Amino acid sequence: MIDLHSHFLPGIDDGAENFAEAVAMCRHAALDGCTGLVATPHQRRGSWWNDDLELLDALRERIEREVGPEIALYPGGEIHVDRRFLDDFLAAPGEACGVLPLARSGWLLLELDVDALPRDAYELIHELAVSGWRPILAHPELIPWLADEPDLVARLVGLGATVQVTAMSVTGEFGRRAQSDVHQLLDSGLVHFVASDCHGMSRRMPGLSRARRLIEARYGDELAERIFDQNPLAVIADQALDGLSPAGRIDTGVRRETR
Repeated sequence: MIDLHSHFLPGIDDGAENFAEAVAMCRHAALDGCTGLVATPHQRRGSWWNDDLELLDALRERIEREVGPEIALYPGGEIHVDRRFLDDFLAAPGEACGVLPLARSGWLLLELDVDALPRDAYELIHELAVSGWRPILAHPELIPWLADEPDLVARLVGLGATVQVTAMSVTGEFGRRAQSDVHQLLDSGLVHFVASDCHGMSRRMPGLSRARRLIEARYGDELAERIFDQNPLAVIADQALDGLSPAGRIDTGVRRETR
């Protein structure tokens, strides 16, 4: 398994507090079955701008030296999208904008603003997709205006987005509402990745195995392999996802009535 969303770089956002905790998080992820972990510190969010990419690389490389070959560590960022982001990014794409694509690929992990309007999100995804980028929506089940709106998520997917949900939403540790909203997305074929969004060793710990077992039990091994293994590997390899419908959905074998 490859975990595409984690906050293990120490002292730069609300994730790991220090170097020792960062190392412990990486080792815990490895023990839980992860072969790769992408560092995704908050970027462009409040005081967590984190546009010093050399500093981010240096932190990750220091942790990598300490952890050794137990787990591969990749660069990346969780990019908060405000109303300035699209103009800034199109004017200076990629790292020139001070943000990190996942594993320095064409994939972008985007955190939509809680006060965003759907039309702004449609424009964002469309413009990024036609420019050749592959946007991933981070945890839509935790974004109030998206959480219970699978049709809205489906429209964004149809425009070129993919969807990452959080392992603790799958397991119910974020509450029944988040778990129910994730199952709506899974039933609709609108989940492409499950990630931990881990923040530390005392809260929101690393690990994907429990969520994987629950998805295997409900949806089968094939879907679990795709969203925990194959799709994240495609991101790291900077490739498009295989096996999607023209609308970007995954066939889960579950049929539900549309609204």
